[in-house]
Amino acid sequence: MTARGVLIGCGFFARNHMNAWADIPGATIVGVCDLDPAKAAVFSDDFRAEAFTDAAAMLDSLRPDFVDIATTVTAHRSLVELAAPRSGLLICQKPLAETLADAFAMVAACDRAGIPFLVHENFRWQAPFRALRAALEAGQIGAPQFLRLSFRHGFDVYANQPYLAEVRNLALTDVGLHLFDLARFFLGDVTSVACQTQRLNPRVTGQDAFTALLRHHSGSVCSVECSFHSTYSPDPFPQTVAVLEGTMGTLELSAGYRMTLHRDGQATVNDVEPAVPVWGEKPWHLVQDSVLAFQTHAIEVLAGRATPQPSGVHNLETLAVTRAAIHAADTGTTVDLAAYLSGGAA
Repeated sequence: MTARGVLIGCGFFARNHMNAWADIPGATIVGVCDLDPAKAAVFSDDFRAEAFTDAAAMLDSLRPDFVDIATTVTAHRSLVELAAPRSGLLICQKPLAETLADAFAMVAACDRAGIPFLVHENFRWQAPFRALRAALEAGQIGAPQFLRLSFRHGFDVYANQPYLAEVRNLALTDVGLHLFDLARFFLGDVTSVACQTQRLNPRVTGQDAFTALLRHHSGSVCSVECSFHSTYSPDPFPQTVAVLEGTMGTLELSAGYRMTLHRDGQATVNDVEPAVPVWGEKPWHLVQDSVLAFQTHAIEVLAGRATPQPSGVHNLETLAVTRAAIHAADTGTTVDLAAYLSGGAA
């Protein structure tokens, strides 16, 4: 049986969503919605879906099996609360919400509706990180002790999404969320956060770089770096490089999609570059392939064959880590995450 879905938000990145849905057997998008009728019309023509400018009208008319929300964050809570009782599964683009209170309300709305709730955190679905996780689970380096994640480049992210230049905590709320989700994906939940931010590009309003230090419940530590204004040749965008050290060895993801296992005095190198989707292109294929993998997973969840990765509930702590990192940078302190949350963090 084919699952019928709708997309809300027809912006730049949503085209990746639509191309991926078109590639997934057992899924079809029957409706698209955007407040801008021209954007909705373009998606309707390109992907043969009915166009709407009113989300409630679309949901009531089409009664979809799943809803994919790909708008900016300010609309997330209202759309999740609108769509939850009218759908069998809900996907929301990151960041999940502007505040933890809104995020908790969104999770509660899906709980009341009794539907799975997934957050579109696609970094963990990138082919190199799926390979890294598989190597860790296979015991190749023993128990993990330290992780370094580095996303540094000079790619013009503002060309297609100019509103990003006005976001105060840009690096933390745009890519930091993805990196913190990766940290939890490999090392588990977080106990404390320290962070320093920078404004490197004089043309932007907010902070476009940060360095954070996380301690996890397991005792392991993660160093997280992000910069939108670094100089490399060739530019590694959109790759994240990583080093994962364990009790028996080290796994290293380097630019050029090389994964190296350092163990027993030897270095073993594997190519972990994803294929380019038929609708994709380099260097975006890393992201495009991850969108395809994530949305394929969502259909498995809808069919009852998988549990959400990540779920709305899981993503609450990722958002909390991000908000705590902002607080740590603003105050120059190391934030105890449990104390931060018990203190009513917004």
